[in-house]
This record gives sequence, C-alpha cells and structure tokens, in this order.
Amino acid sequence: MIPFTDRRGAGMRLAELLTGYAGRDDVTVLGLPRGGVPVAAEVARVLNAPLDVFLVRKLGVPGHEELAFGAIAEGGVRVIHHSLVRTLHLPAAAIDDVASRQQLELNRHHRRYRGTRPIPVVHGRIVILVDDGLATGATMEAAVTALRERHPARIVVAVPVGARESVDRLRRTADEVVCAEMPDPFDAVGLWYQDFRPTTDEEVIDLLSRATPLPAPKTFRPNPARPLADLVRAHARPFPGPATADNALMDRLGQARIVLIGEATHGTHEFYRERALLTRRLIEEHGFTAVAVEADWPDAYRVNRFARGTGIDVDAVDALADFRRFPAWMWRNADVLDFVGWLRDHNDRLPESKRAGFYGLDLYSLHASMRAVIAYLDKADPDAAARARERYACFDRFGQSPHDYAYSAGLRLTPTCERDVTAQLGELRQRAAELASRDGRIAADEFFVAEQNARVVRNAEVYYRTMLGGHVASWNLRDRHMAETLNDLLTFLARSQPEPRVVVWAHNSHLGDARATDMGRAGELNLGQLVRERFGDDAVLVGFTSFTGTVTAAAHWDGPALRRHLRPALPGSYEQLFHDAGIPRFILPTRADPGLTRALAEPKLERAVGVIYAPATERQSHYFHASLPNQFDVVLHVDETRAVEPLESTSEWAAGEMAETFPSGL
Repeated sequence: MIPFTDRRGAGMRLAELLTGYAGRDDVTVLGLPRGGVPVAAEVARVLNAPLDVFLVRKLGVPGHEELAFGAIAEGGVRVIHHSLVRTLHLPAAAIDDVASRQQLELNRHHRRYRGTRPIPVVHGRIVILVDDGLATGATMEAAVTALRERHPARIVVAVPVGARESVDRLRRTADEVVCAEMPDPFDAVGLWYQDFRPTTDEEVIDLLSRATPLPAPKTFRPNPARPLADLVRAHARPFPGPATADNALMDRLGQARIVLIGEATHGTHEFYRERALLTRRLIEEHGFTAVAVEADWPDAYRVNRFARGTGIDVDAVDALADFRRFPAWMWRNADVLDFVGWLRDHNDRLPESKRAGFYGLDLYSLHASMRAVIAYLDKADPDAAARARERYACFDRFGQSPHDYAYSAGLRLTPTCERDVTAQLGELRQRAAELASRDGRIAADEFFVAEQNARVVRNAEVYYRTMLGGHVASWNLRDRHMAETLNDLLTFLARSQPEPRVVVWAHNSHLGDARATDMGRAGELNLGQLVRERFGDDAVLVGFTSFTGTVTAAAHWDGPALRRHLRPALPGSYEQLFHDAGIPRFILPTRADPGLTRALAEPKLERAVGVIYAPATERQSHYFHASLPNQFDVVLHVDETRAVEPLESTSEWAAGEMAETFPSGL
C-alpha cells in the first residue's frame, strides 16, 4: 500500500510526529523548495508555527552532477566536502565555476519566492527543516550543514519517507531526524506517493503568502543598566554573510599598505574563513601581492612555490605537507586548504610578476632551515656547503629536538652554537652580490630564500638558548624576528613591485598593539606594535572576538587536536560586552567615533586561546587586560563560533573532548 496520497497528506502525517513542538514561540518551519514546501506548509499549520523556505543549491561534480561535493545557501554560506574534493582532485577553478552558476540560480529563486522579504533569522531558534523525502539525502545534508552557519538552537530534519541509510547518516549531522516511513527496498521518493506531480513556483509562492510569517527580529530596547552595550550596538555593523560584503570595511583595508588580520584562537573556523575571504578581495581588487603568516619560513615557502606555480606539488594538500610540527592543524585545515587552492588558481591567470605569494614569519624551524641552507649551497657552491655542514654540525649532539639544545645551552651545560650560526649567516651575506646575480631573477629569489633560512637558524639559536631565562626576552626576540622578516620581504618584493602591499595573518596576541595590553606593561612588544611604529596609518590592525562555541585545541603540548567547548566569556570582558550588544556577528571600527573610542578605552578583560585550551584555569590561562581601541583599528565579533576542521580529522576530534587543566600556548 502506498502510504501518502500527496504532499499535503504527507505533511499532515509528519505533523503528528512533531506535536512536541506545537504551540512554541521559538519554532520555525523551513521547507526545501519546491517539493518540500507543501509538506512544510501542513507541518507549520498544525504546529501553529511560522513558515518560510531555506534556499540551498547542491554543488555537483562536473559530469556527475548527482554527486554533490558541497552546497551554497542564502546569506553567502558555502559548504565544501573537502575529502571528496581531494579524492576527485577537483581544481578550485572548477569549484568556483559550479558555485557561480548555482549562485545565479539561487538568486533567481530568492527573488521569485521572497521578493523584498529578508532571509529568515533563525539564530537561537528551533528549526524544523522539511523535504518531501530522502533518497541520497545530499540536498538535505547540505542544507543542514549550511544552516549551522546561521546558529539555530536546534535543527530537526523532518521527512515523510526516506532511505534508511540516508536517515542514519543525517542523524550524525542534524540534532534530530523524524521520518514517518523507511521502506526497504526504497528505490525512489515518488514511488511512495499516489500523486507526486512536480510542485510549481506559483504553488510555492501561494503557500508562502498564506502561511504565518516569521516573527520580526525583536525590537532593541536600550537597557539603562548596560549603556556601553547600547553604545556598541549603535556603532556595530552586522554582517550576516561574509564580512567582505561590508564596503566600508573593504575601503578601509584597501587603503592600507599592511593589513594585519588576527584571530582570538588558533582553532576557529569563522576566524580563518573570514580572514581568507578578506584577503582574497584585497588581492583581487586592491593589488596586495603577499600573505605573510605566523608559520615557519621553509614550510610556508613550499606553499608559496605551489601558489606561484614554481613547485613540484600537484595540489594544495601536497603543498601543505610540511606543516607536520605541532600544532599541524593551524595550517593543515580545511579553510587554509581552500585559500591555497584559490591562490594557485588566481595566480595561474596572471603573469609571474603580478602573482601573489605566501610566506612564513616564524622562527621555530631550526633544523628544517639548516637543511634548506645546505641544499641551496650544494647547488650554488659545494665548498660553501661543506663549511655550512661543519658549522651546523654543532647541533648534532642534541639530536633533532631544539628543546634539548635549549636546556643544555640555556643552563650553560655545553658550549653554544652562537658563533657557528652567526658565521654562516655572515658568509652568505658577504657573498650576496655574487650568489644572487648568477642567473638573474631565479638566482636572486633562491638566494633570498637561503638568506632568510640562515637568519632563521641564527635567531632560532638565540631564541631556544634564551627561552629558559624568561618569557619576555624570548617573546620579544620572536616578534622582532617576525617584524624583521616582514621588512625583508617588503624590500625583496620592492625589486619587482613599486610599493608592495602585504596581508599578515597571526594570533591577536601578535597583531594587536602590545602597548595597549598587559603584555606591554610587562615589557613585551609584538609584531602589531612594531608595524604600527614603522607604518603608522598605512597599517590597519584587525582583531577577532567570540563569546562561546567550539574550538580546535589540544589539552597539552604535543597533544592531539581536539574539538573543545569554548566556555562563555567571563563577566567584565569585551567578549561579554559584545554578547550583551545582542548582534550575532558584527564589525566594530574602534577608532572611528570619538565617543565610542573613549567609552571602550577603559581596560577590560580580553580572551586569547592559543593551541592549548585550559577551561579549568580559564581566567589565569586565557585572559589579560587590554584597551581595545588602542589595540585594534577594527574588531570583528562572531558571538558563537565553531572549531576549524583539521585535514587529519580523527575520531577524537569528531567526538569532542571534555576540558582538562593545562597551561596555554600561543
């Protein structure tokens, strides 16, 4: 017997299974057009809930469109199944082409179904997502994933009929799945309806016009007890989609020579995603030609070779292969992978002189940089390579762990390698004119890379030797090294570009001006301060904050990547203040309005989570005092965030982990 007469009857049957949600004022029913809307209309009627549509388009593999590699949804949400993309070796250009075509179709449906009505606000609401059935479940799975970006309180998938394996798979994605019938064998959705005629656009529009509309967002009423939150709200610019849609922000960033974009944690998807999207527009539209990141020089330079089309790696995954040192997820994650793939495709369309590069600023790569110097000299001057081997052999007795050297040399248990690494850098620099001019541009590039690696070795030796003597000295040495590397990079790029412009990616603690924080009062400086001192208004410092959510972090140094719950921010913090403003995602120019600047200038707590998250010692491990307007020019706040996805996503990460007590690491 066929269980459903038509979609209306299926909706009535489905509503019987959802009566627990009837009469609630926090429920929204969303139908997937077109066939899911008549079903959803009956569910909404019985539950006395508002009805709308959720527009999502599958991104199908070219030539095999039934196989979805991702989806796009309203509000600029784009979801990519990275494992499938890697398996099929889909180039970023093909992904962009499919996404562009589907975006046009999505825009057409938006205009047709909604007219001038806004996208439904579902933040904090229970969403019942309805379709007329599940076959493969690909569209529904894409819809759930995209809807997560809008931070509903709960997602309930509701369908009259579905294949059991598809229903089971969706139970791992949605908070709840309600399915009236799961016949076996399943075959096709239409077989379980007596009348399964296609739903037309006109029917969808008619059902929406007769349904209970979604409630308007709550009217904001000033709270006399929270005047500062009201002031923040008055100056905040919401960004429900990508922040790049804010033209005022892009104009401000586009006028700068150096744009420093931070992150409040080393493991938050929204921070990585928004930073990458901002950088893309700065490269495409404003002439930025370099991205300099808080990563080791040799590891990042492999990415640079791939991005500029001069390396041997065949795809972005291979180009990220050298990021194996803890914490690998900082750079081996889905958002960085997307950006690197895009950068290669962007560069492939340009002459070599206009291609954008990817460079590392950090100094942890002691052994990798020594190997790189020797490999360069093996080609350029074998006798000089022999001298480099002899000098760098000073580290052999300490093995591959720089921490063993730090312990022995820092406590003066053995002679240091300071003289050897300084001599090696000095010899390279003395021969710069000869080595850098042998074969034109290629020789100059290769010498620059070798010189930077030799400088990393010299500075890393000092860093590890002094790290036991006090945090301030080693911190300052590291950030001075990053500033010097940025300056060297600008000088190098200026040989072929009249005024190179660079985007810098690093943690907030490195990019927010240290003089406005407890760091500065303790004698620490940082990259943001040094860049501001040199470039003044030609540098823009952008920070990120969040109130709660999930984060990828370890429980201890060298521990596995875990998906941790980020506790709600402490009272008295900037994060709590921004949460009280009541806007899920907003841009706040901290220095644009004198009244706002004065009000925010009084120091407050600010959160910083590095590669280790220790919620049991949250206040001591992750908070410091800062004066936000003096620390950043612009802040992007995302109230609830989710963990960045490592490329090597383990079962531990997928399951999440309860917090433990360990020190922080930035």
